[in-house]
This record gives sequence, structure tokens and C-alpha cells, in this order.
Amino acid sequence: MKYTVIGSGLFGAVFAYEAARRGHQVQVIEKRNHVGGNIYTKELEGIQVHMYGAHIFHTKMKYIWDYVHQFSEFNNYVNSPIANYHGEIYNLPFNMNTFNKLWGVITPNEAMEKIDRQKSELHLNRLPQNLEEQALSLIGPDVYERLVKGYTEKQWGKKAIELPASIIKRLPVRFTYDNNYFDDPYQGIPVGGYTQIIEKMLSSELVNVDLGVDFFNHRESILNSDSKVIFTGMLDQFFGYSLGGLEYRSLKFETEVKNVTNYQGNAVVNYTDSDTPYTRIIEHKHFEPENKATSKTIITREYPKTWGRGDEPYYPINDRKNRKLYSEYVNLARKSYPDVIFGGRLGQYRYYNMDQTIMAALQVVKKEFGE
Repeated sequence: MKYTVIGSGLFGAVFAYEAARRGHQVQVIEKRNHVGGNIYTKELEGIQVHMYGAHIFHTKMKYIWDYVHQFSEFNNYVNSPIANYHGEIYNLPFNMNTFNKLWGVITPNEAMEKIDRQKSELHLNRLPQNLEEQALSLIGPDVYERLVKGYTEKQWGKKAIELPASIIKRLPVRFTYDNNYFDDPYQGIPVGGYTQIIEKMLSSELVNVDLGVDFFNHRESILNSDSKVIFTGMLDQFFGYSLGGLEYRSLKFETEVKNVTNYQGNAVVNYTDSDTPYTRIIEHKHFEPENKATSKTIITREYPKTWGRGDEPYYPINDRKNRKLYSEYVNLARKSYPDVIFGGRLGQYRYYNMDQTIMAALQVVKKEFGE
């Protein structure tokens, strides 16, 4: 069997690797001039730079952790972001260090009492009607105003009262002095970056990779070939937006080299006020605590932006209207192209963590090869 995989991101690369491992020929079509999709890393100044935003691998699933270790050793990086609110620094996720800085409380019981008191004073006697009410009902006004409101409104490009409550179903609140953002037992960054993982996945003699090739310039010939197609691009674009366009948020990255060894002292600093135009600054060298070689550092500012056709779609806007439209496209795909497999973040219109992407790809592999 021959397969044509559209996109060389994590989903497409896992499928290509597994298909080739079973003796199938695979053609990978990638519109960018590099493999890896949004997890692409590039070495600059001796530092692995996350070119499309920070990617920290974390999972609760040991078999996924074991799976990625086939391709790379991982370091022991632990994600401990901080928030900068008008020059005041707070720990994330919200924990006892955060609450001590806010209120001077020391014990978990004092922190819980403070949050409960603030929530009760709001007199929210109804189900939350929007994101602001949802957040206030969970953590009260002090945490919300400093650490949630400005960041969220920048991220989504809308006022919090205009956003659905469902976006924040829960907020991570921990009554311990623990700054580890994730509660997953397995966490780290691949030594040598993510690109080499994808390159190893695609290194089989049975896999051929064409870079700088836009599927839509060859759509009919690919779909009419004797090769089964795995499509990891935008589902609505596949159909020429015939039912309407799904909505996304995009990002703009501003990366620069700094002639200092340490710019901000942490890998991730979120700017949670509404005045700062970017949501966060990434300092890439801190993802590599084992790398002591460079006297310079590289930072990236992330600016959320409204998505338009031609922009890179980073975050699906997974509200009721878009979920309905997506389901209509799924039905159209089943009827019109029953043999095409749509996968990944864009093909399935959902925000996947990396471990979820691998899991979803392996599920397709299992279904496709009957194992």
C-alpha cells in the first residue's frame, strides 16, 4: 500500500514512521521548507530555538513517554512559568507562593478562606454567563484581575465578558508551594530539539519527503493517485471553505538575540496586564538547563492576532458555532472522501498537546493496519 501524508508535523510523522515500519511506501508533502510543523526547532547561537512557540513535552501516559524516547533523550526541564503584572512577579499555576505574594497568607487554610471570602462577596447567585463570571466564581477578583483577565483578553482578542464560560471550565489552583505547572509524571524537552525527532521518524528508505510543496497546487493529482491520503491540514480549506470558514487565533513571533547570558531568569514569563501587547516572552536557553555553552541568549515575544486566510492557524476557536460547522465538514468528508484520513490539530479542529497528537496518530495506525 502507498500512502501520501500531507504535512510533516507530529501527527503526520508518526503515521509515516509506523507505515514505513510495516513495509509501506510513504510520500510526505510539506508546504514549508522544513519538517516538524509547529514543533520545529532550529539551533541559533548554540541554542535550540522553538520557532513556533514554546513546546514542553508532558504526559501522564507512560507508553507515550516510552514511545518518544525511541527517538531522543529528554532532559529534566520542569515548566515553572511566572507572571509579570505591571512589574510584580507571581508564580504560576496559582499556588501558595502566589497567594503569599498577594495576601501574605502562609497556610493553605488561610488561602482557602481568603478565596472563599472573596467569592462570597461577589454574590454570584446564578450559573456563570461568561468567562469573567466563571473565573471569578473559581478564584475571586484578586487573582482574576492580576493574572487572568488581561492575558485572556489578549489571547482571544475579546473582552472576558464576551467569551463563553466554557473556555475556563476550571483553573489550576494548588494549595502547596509547588511551582511545577503540569501535574503529569513525565515531562521534559528533547536534548537536541524537536526537529531531530521528526527527522528520525522520516528517515526510512521507504519515506520520501518533498519540502516547499503546497498540496493545493497538486490536489487533484494526489487525490486521484493510487496512494491513500493522510491529510493534516485545515479541514475547511480542503473543501475550499465551501460550507464557510472555521475560526482560529493566530500568533506573531518576534525573536531576537540578546548579548547577555541571562535575560529574564526563566523560560516562560507571561505578561498578564492589558497594556503590554504581547502575552509572553520565551527565553529559549532555559529549556536546556544542561546547555552551558553560550554567552548569548535568544528571546521570543508572542503576540496573539486575529487569524485571516494565509496566516498560520494556531488555536481553534472551539465554540458552539464552530463545532457545528466542523461536524458538517466531517459529514461532508465521510460522504465525498471516505478513504481520506483527516488527522492532527487542524484536520480534527482541536487543540492537541503533543502526547495527545501521538496518541491520536497511533489510534489511526491501529485502525488502519488492524492491530
